[in-house]
Amino acid sequence: MPIYALGDREPAIHSDAYVHPDATVIGNVTLAAGASVWPQAVLRGDSGTVEVGERTSVQDGTVIHCTSFHPAKIGSDCVIGHNVHIEGAVIGDRCLIASGSVVLNGAVIEDGAVLGAGGVVSFDGHVPARSMALGVPAKVREGHVVPEEMTAGIVQVYLDNIATYREGLRRLD
Repeated sequence: MPIYALGDREPAIHSDAYVHPDATVIGNVTLAAGASVWPQAVLRGDSGTVEVGERTSVQDGTVIHCTSFHPAKIGSDCVIGHNVHIEGAVIGDRCLIASGSVVLNGAVIEDGAVLGAGGVVSFDGHVPARSMALGVPAKVREGHVVPEEMTAGIVQVYLDNIATYREGLRRLD
């Protein structure tokens, strides 16, 4: 699996985290226990820091980057869907960032919030706790409260996938 230091910036990957062999992790990236990074995802901590919390899955094709002014910080028990782009944003615990979403520099998505598929949270944007934001640009859906357990089942699927992949993944070429 491509895990790279960049000068003196080295990834810190917990022994219980999983990085798929086709994912790329570079520089100041921290992966907590149970975090998982799936095929073609790129986490690049070259000019700042990238942090991924416990039991958070970063799914296929996702790009997480930072700047010297805006670290990328993702909480615990999050689901970061396929082909998401997170650029120097803060995402709280138990969030779902659905496939194809973009979250830009300085944006904050609070605990338990959901960003719907293809949604874009612009520079310095904000999604309040347990709310749902949809669209381009993403707007909070008024009157909708996300249930506390929204991500729990998906988080468990990816925790189970870690064991399955560690035990059974084998390259055939």
